[in-house]
Amino acid sequence: MSDINIRVIGQAGRITLSRGKALNALSYDMCMAIDAALRQWATDDAVKLVVIDAEGEKAFCAGGDIAELYETGTAGDYAYGRKFWSDEYRLNALIFEYPKPVVSFLQGFTMGGGVGIGCHGTHRVVGDSSQISMPEVGIGLLPDVGGSLMLALAPGRLGEYLGLTATRMKAADAIYAGFADFYIPESFWPVLINGLQKDGDPALLEVASQKPPAGTLETQQAEIDRYFAGETLTDILTVLKGEPSDFAEKTLKVLGRNAPLSMACTVELLHRLRASSLSIRKALEYEYRFTYRAMDKGDFLEGIRAQIIDKDRQPKWQYAEQDVPATAVSQMLMPLGADALVFEEE
Repeated sequence: MSDINIRVIGQAGRITLSRGKALNALSYDMCMAIDAALRQWATDDAVKLVVIDAEGEKAFCAGGDIAELYETGTAGDYAYGRKFWSDEYRLNALIFEYPKPVVSFLQGFTMGGGVGIGCHGTHRVVGDSSQISMPEVGIGLLPDVGGSLMLALAPGRLGEYLGLTATRMKAADAIYAGFADFYIPESFWPVLINGLQKDGDPALLEVASQKPPAGTLETQQAEIDRYFAGETLTDILTVLKGEPSDFAEKTLKVLGRNAPLSMACTVELLHRLRASSLSIRKALEYEYRFTYRAMDKGDFLEGIRAQIIDKDRQPKWQYAEQDVPATAVSQMLMPLGADALVFEEE
């Protein structure tokens, strides 16, 4: 497949996303090729670790390929999207639970679906160009591909902030928030990959790791915790509006562009995860409840229309006044019964 290059070199299973002109956006076929390779290598004693990287300087992976999701969804076919998401989420869990080291090199944009491929492994490397984010609320989804778990585990209320604002994290911030492990200048990456292939030992990453240039999230932590401590989106908005500051003003402007239903469900999901087992499977199960309903009951198709198709940037969101009733949130996150996400082999 020209969009992805899967092979074994030395002691490493190698996965290279090679769809650079599309910022390495993940198609369904790419996800399934990764899934098949990982399952094969899991029991192959010759493969000591897995290395995931991508071609091009702009992006490791800018997300999922949503063109076909939009095309099928607007035609009233929700089955394709549901299959895409369920199979993708099973892959995310597979990477998170993988029995061997998984090393990812995250240059440029790592967004949405790219986080699901690149940020669940054991050794996540970022450099100077790295920018990691979960921008789903801007298109009527919520942070998925297991991203909700990472947000729930981030320090303080950083998860709410990152999930609602889609703030892009450079190297230091990505490490601080738990989305990456090592800062290594990108000029060293080819040598490191050769070493991983030769020795099959990820310990050399720790030797090469350096202190990243200073980030901003750690210094903003107290402010973020104060503004984002509310139990609901309404609580958070009330505090931001009631305590004027440059931070509050900028944040409200960003939140004003995003889908209110998606933001409200994101807050509720993070709170539910922190109150439960904080497991990848629980996070993906909750996320799938939302994405399963995202086309017919959510704002996903309208978000894609406004941002990607017509590019008018004027989405007509449900609850445009940002007053989202608790019942609407509950309906999006209700159990799916027989349609629930399962992880057992089919």
